[in-house]
Amino acid sequence: MNKQWEAEWISDAAFIGLQPIDLFHKEMEPKDLPDHREDLKNLHMLARKTWRLDDDFTDAILELTADDYYKVYLNGQFVGQGPAQGNYFHYYYNRFDITPYLRKGNNVIAVHVYYQGLICRSYNSGDYRQGLIAEVSVDGQLVAKTDDTWKVTRNKAYVSGDIIGYNTQYLEHIDNRLQPAGWQELDYRAEDWTQASVHAADDHQLQLQPTPPLAVYTVKPVKITSLAEGSYVLDFGGELTGQFQMRAQGKPGQQIELRCGEELLDNERVRYEMRCNCTYQEHWTLSGGNDVLDMYDYKAFRYVEVLAESGIHIDTDSFAAVVRHYPLNEEACSFESSDSMLNAIWEICTNGLKFGSQENYVDCPSREKGQYLGDNTVITHAHTYVSGDLRLFRKSLVDFALLSSHVCPGIMAVAPGHFMQEIADFSFQWPIQLLEYYKQSGDETFLREMYPVAEGMLRHFIAYQREDGLLAHVADKWNLVDWPEGMRDEYDFPLTRPVGEGCHNVVNAFYYGARVAVRQIRSILQIEETDDLDSFKQTFLQVFWNEQTKLFVDAEGSKHSSLHANALPLLFGLVDADGRETVVELLRSKRLSCGVYMAYFLLKALAAAGEYALVYDLIRSEELHSWGNMVKEGATTCFEAWSKDLKWNTSLCHPWASAPIPLLIEEIIGLKPAAPGWKEVSFNPHIPEQLDWLHISFEVPAGTIRFEHKLGHSKLILPEGVSLRTN
Repeated sequence: MNKQWEAEWISDAAFIGLQPIDLFHKEMEPKDLPDHREDLKNLHMLARKTWRLDDDFTDAILELTADDYYKVYLNGQFVGQGPAQGNYFHYYYNRFDITPYLRKGNNVIAVHVYYQGLICRSYNSGDYRQGLIAEVSVDGQLVAKTDDTWKVTRNKAYVSGDIIGYNTQYLEHIDNRLQPAGWQELDYRAEDWTQASVHAADDHQLQLQPTPPLAVYTVKPVKITSLAEGSYVLDFGGELTGQFQMRAQGKPGQQIELRCGEELLDNERVRYEMRCNCTYQEHWTLSGGNDVLDMYDYKAFRYVEVLAESGIHIDTDSFAAVVRHYPLNEEACSFESSDSMLNAIWEICTNGLKFGSQENYVDCPSREKGQYLGDNTVITHAHTYVSGDLRLFRKSLVDFALLSSHVCPGIMAVAPGHFMQEIADFSFQWPIQLLEYYKQSGDETFLREMYPVAEGMLRHFIAYQREDGLLAHVADKWNLVDWPEGMRDEYDFPLTRPVGEGCHNVVNAFYYGARVAVRQIRSILQIEETDDLDSFKQTFLQVFWNEQTKLFVDAEGSKHSSLHANALPLLFGLVDADGRETVVELLRSKRLSCGVYMAYFLLKALAAAGEYALVYDLIRSEELHSWGNMVKEGATTCFEAWSKDLKWNTSLCHPWASAPIPLLIEEIIGLKPAAPGWKEVSFNPHIPEQLDWLHISFEVPAGTIRFEHKLGHSKLILPEGVSLRTN
């Protein structure tokens, strides 16, 4: 049931009367959009309200949201930030227990609202929807709400900087001479602020966010190196996501240059012109007082370089990173083994998932900050085990379901956000993810609710079927195969945008995989089956199977057999028994001649074929194309590509590279849900002899599963009431 708000939506006055811009469209059908006012981009609005509590109280709740984003303070203390981005017709609000922040007597709520104004993957912005709504309730009584009695002002300290990434964010050249110091405090005097403007025509449809607000905390650098007076290089010990924070004092107008990066150069200075197409170079202008650096948007970085003008006093004790990510219980999952490289691979994958999970999963927390459907096949599966928390997984499925129905029933590739991108390979993975969520959670009600979206997606692609049932010229979306382009193993089909005429293997293999998943969903929900998968399989074999080589070819008429064209048919059961050996041998010879994204499907395909030793060998490999190579190159989070130099704009934090986590748990250790929600556990271990020992524990809906292995002896401890199924 939706909440009934007594509060009113308040906005910066310049947005009142502006017609919202409709930014939704098919990617291949761009629409003419009105120009967005430049003066309303990168806009920081501050809002505050004071009120009095005359009586003692026991319980206080704050409910609020903002478009695009907020950070909220009570009596000068930071409370939280959000919301998770969403479309205006399904926009999230947050709920906080604020009992510890309030006091008897006068209180103040202060909110920093940011409207970016760009069309990108990181925010639902650029549509003229801006502002804030909030309610404070104490012991069940509403004591404060947004209305025209609130005071607002623009914070002009955030001088507009360059735009980095793919319109991802503005650099923040902050001028503390324009910063209203102490504006979050009760005793701040806001006489020059204006009365808030009520946006009576606001059209946000608000839903309580189904996931918790971000975890936000400070981390100190592990190493500080002095370059010269007032200049330092800081090392936080590993990649993280957040803002840099410090204090300094100098003459009015003096500046400190700040450089953030994921790596150091050969001269031990920070590589702020990063590989991932982000240049993290900003300037902070001092006011003459004791200034605090208050960055707003977040970055992905490990190192910070501080370069101060002469005479500025730097408080080195104040150096810190304000870290942010989706809350992660560090004790929910633990893994350790006798193999130090395997432990390191597990750690970089875990860290990639930690910092690549924000209010939604992101492809990278630097260049794009977007939630990609195909990436999520890997990320959701791995994050389930690392976090023991299925809420973000569930929300991600809803994110794509809602956007798909608004723009295209064939499902978009990015959601939420106003960046319209469509990838057919990714659309077919949505029902595969839905089925995996059901296996992990046991939530049949949600499965039934989402099922029509899967059916609608399949119906959308019927328009691209030939008479024989295969898809050809699927031109309303990309046909990706793998990324980057150089990791496609010379796939023999022109993947233009839009894709040209012809019929190729990978998109049809994924199409079949989606239909298999939907068939399983129908069976669970006891819905009549009408799909003729046997006929499709036979046609697939007729068109793509090379009888001479006993391998699948990349496209109709092609002679080339890539890794991708053989791994996916093997995974989805399109390989007949007499062809399995030759397909497996091809994959054995190809090893990881693909991207880290496709490696997930490759490893699952090999496990499905019983090639567990090869699965482990590839996970544990230290070749150029391997997770071991990431470790050798100094990774603290898993990379976008196998090596820093294998992609022109490689992100060094990309959770789509986290395949080893679910593959080690499910295929090497051999633990899987045998019944939805882990009410029954399947145990079929394939632990290699070279592992002397390992132990793992992880949370599932039924409780904690613990497994220990030492010198060939194993011990498995299941939650109470959970039965074991051995193969």
